[in-house]
Amino acid sequence: MVPLSDHEQQLLEQIEQALYADDPKFARLYRSSDVRTHYRRRLLRAIAGLVLGLGLLLTGVILPLIALGVAGFVVMVVAVSYGVAQWQRMTGHRLSGQRERTGPRRRERAPKQPKGSRLSVRQRLEERWQRRQDENGR
Repeated sequence: MVPLSDHEQQLLEQIEQALYADDPKFARLYRSSDVRTHYRRRLLRAIAGLVLGLGLLLTGVILPLIALGVAGFVVMVVAVSYGVAQWQRMTGHRLSGQRERTGPRRRERAPKQPKGSRLSVRQRLEERWQRRQDENGR
């Protein structure tokens, strides 16, 4: 990733300040919000979908309506898969059972960083960009 020049950084800061001046409520909302809050909200929606699907499934079983039971089951499966995806994004962990990719395009792993030194988002993006450039150059 190419770093921004001083002029581009100044322009970006001016745009940001103009946004804050134009709509302070919007700016305050996104400045103070934590990304994990959005994932938690999505996880709660998935739980609500699971409960709704369970209700539909039970209703379909109690009243002999096969289509309603099947629809409830489908809603439950979708809600669980959505919830698992949001959980993985929120925690940054993948569930076990996922296999590593094998074959000719297998990537070399980046060297592990010591626990005390964490890379910023920008540094991680720059490393990914560099790895992609190295892979494409082969």
